Amino acid sequence: MEACRAENAVEYFFKQGRIRSKDAAEIIWYHAANKKAQMKEALQSDVHMIEADVNFGRQGPIMAHPPETESDNTLQNWLNEVLQSDKGIKLDFKSLSAVEPAMKMLVSVKHFLTRPIWINADILPGPNGSSKARISNEFLHIVSSYLPDVTLSLGWTSDQLVDQTQGYTWEMVKEMEQICQMLCQPVTFPVRAVLVRSSWPQLHWLLQQSERYSLTVWTRREDSYTLEDILYLREEFNKSRIYYDIFEPQISELRQTLK
Repeated sequence: MEACRAENAVEYFFKQGRIRSKDAAEIIWYHAANKKAQMKEALQSDVHMIEADVNFGRQGPIMAHPPETESDNTLQNWLNEVLQSDKGIKLDFKSLSAVEPAMKMLVSVKHFLTRPIWINADILPGPNGSSKARISNEFLHIVSSYLPDVTLSLGWTSDQLVDQTQGYTWEMVKEMEQICQMLCQPVTFPVRAVLVRSSWPQLHWLLQQSERYSLTVWTRREDSYTLEDILYLREEFNKSRIYYDIFEPQISELRQTLK
């Protein structure tokens, strides 16, 4: 397989002098920059990475999180604006129908993609997640055919949690590794903050399978977890390979520990 040329986000922002050390916790995220107002706020902020959701609407790919099927922002307009900045991009696909037209748009502006570009989808069922979420083959084929050099962000579905001790199982991580070992680009695994501590043996094993792998810790606003859960990860593994896309107050508390 041809070697992929994608550079991970920590290396990129460190070389740019925009983070002080190769610590992924220094990278600042803006989450759900879908509508024009949120997109403009993200562009005017000091974030490194802008995350937004891509759904399929009547106009083609639009920036919306289900159940929304309409938006004041199309993917084309979003790219036109964001690619004029120096921000990294994470596109979270909520509809398989949107993937191929979106890849064509990205290819048409490929000379502007000299920054971290992450393409995200939940490709497998996860803790209390939908068993229908097995889109790995089709999603990966489309993305790799058009943009083999992007970072893949490959996750598990995770809905309302009844039991927060039921985390990512050995079956889940081994199935994910079976898929990812055939790839050559960087892969980050989005994992839910509230489940990480209880799933650490499984996630640690997954990270050890390749230097290309990292975690992106995310959360829902209603989830309850502690700063200690986050600091535990930093003591147990390479700080350059665990990103944090989490809300206040935990993100500010985490950044206080970096000073």
